[in-house]
Amino acid sequence: MASEKKSTRKARRVTFILGGVILAVAAIFIVTLAVDKFEASPPRFELTPPVESIGVTHTLQGLALDEGSGLKKLWIAILQGQNEVVLLDKTFESNGWLGEGTVHKYDVSLPIDIKDHKLSHGAAILRVNLSDYSYRRWWEGNRTYEEFPIVIDTVPPEITVLSRQHNLNQGGSGLVVYALSEPVSSTGIWVGDRFFDGQTGYFSQPDRYIAFFALPHTMGPQTQLYVSATDQAGNMSKRGISYYINEKVFPKDTLYISDRFLRQKMPEFDSLSLPGPPADSPLDKFLVVNRDLRAANYKTVQKVCEKSDPKKYWTGSFTRLPRSARKAAFADRRSYVYNGKTVDNQLHLGVDLASTARSPVPASNTGRVCFADSLGIYGKTVIIDHGFSLFSMYGHLSRVNVVPDQMVTKGDIIGLTGTTGMAGGDHLHFSMLVHHTFVNPIEWWDENWINHNITDKLTRLTQ
Repeated sequence: MASEKKSTRKARRVTFILGGVILAVAAIFIVTLAVDKFEASPPRFELTPPVESIGVTHTLQGLALDEGSGLKKLWIAILQGQNEVVLLDKTFESNGWLGEGTVHKYDVSLPIDIKDHKLSHGAAILRVNLSDYSYRRWWEGNRTYEEFPIVIDTVPPEITVLSRQHNLNQGGSGLVVYALSEPVSSTGIWVGDRFFDGQTGYFSQPDRYIAFFALPHTMGPQTQLYVSATDQAGNMSKRGISYYINEKVFPKDTLYISDRFLRQKMPEFDSLSLPGPPADSPLDKFLVVNRDLRAANYKTVQKVCEKSDPKKYWTGSFTRLPRSARKAAFADRRSYVYNGKTVDNQLHLGVDLASTARSPVPASNTGRVCFADSLGIYGKTVIIDHGFSLFSMYGHLSRVNVVPDQMVTKGDIIGLTGTTGMAGGDHLHFSMLVHHTFVNPIEWWDENWINHNITDKLTRLTQ
């Protein structure tokens, strides 16, 4: 009997030891399998971009992240008074019972319609609850809870047009002055399908805006013009302006291309990386330069003119090249003829002025040099920023005397006329641009036009 009891105790001891070993092995296995799931770092949620207000319609953008055990649940809601609107309640999958989450990064894009959710104008709270698959807090995982104060804004900004009649020439420039009832994210004037930014800084009142704009030479009297403003919540307002458009007929010109011209000019472009395959002949190269390189150069000019100093540097009328004759007009419709056949058609977006060879070129008005380099068909070129998105451009120079960011005063010599680029003879190609659009320089040479259309508006509203 004693022997049986002894055997039973021994068996129990062995069973206990084996059970402990099994439990230890199982624990090691579980810990080894899930070691990453005891992470301490909680998941993160970011609004991209940060949101302060939501308009009548809005798309909420955000990013949920968890580099460790993976995302488990994401819940987003808006609370306004007693009304809680759940926008998202999502559970993410995992790799089995002990596996980590399959999603570590989740982009949030939630369309919100205030009317559908019965939210009203006023303060509200955006709530976000996010958890991961960590075991640190048992079944809940690590949690992140955040509240973002927001404003439900259903009222669009109010636009008051302060400038009166706007008399415009096709291909010309204009200025509109207006006031807004609140800060906005975007504002300016639409001219057909082209948008010209409005800017503050000219007037002491922060709610007053000016917008220089262009009426492209391709747009006639039926073009629609209006001011728009979009506030931080995405609410948009539009306001028409009083205007009259004077239709213009632009001249046509024929340029005859000779073999001598091609032999003389085309080698100048050999060092450039021209678009498309190598040209087979001087004429083919000319067509690539005249079409494709011209288009690429125009894009460069637009990029240079994307940013402008919020300051009016210029005063009075812009000067033209002294003692010069006009050789080509703005918006000439040019036909290029070779051996009696029209081989190309292009637009001339400036005025060609010729004087004596290598004539000194003065800055047409005060401003900051924003470009001074070679520019394809324009050759050696200078572009000056006169502030509030008004620019002057000088092409075909034989010499450039200025560098980018240099301030110049009206009359300062910035270079010499020449034949660089696609110039057939020594002259200056002079252009004016408003924002990204070429305009007729003749208006800016006319002191009376400037007084009636620009200066008088600004002076009257400054007093």
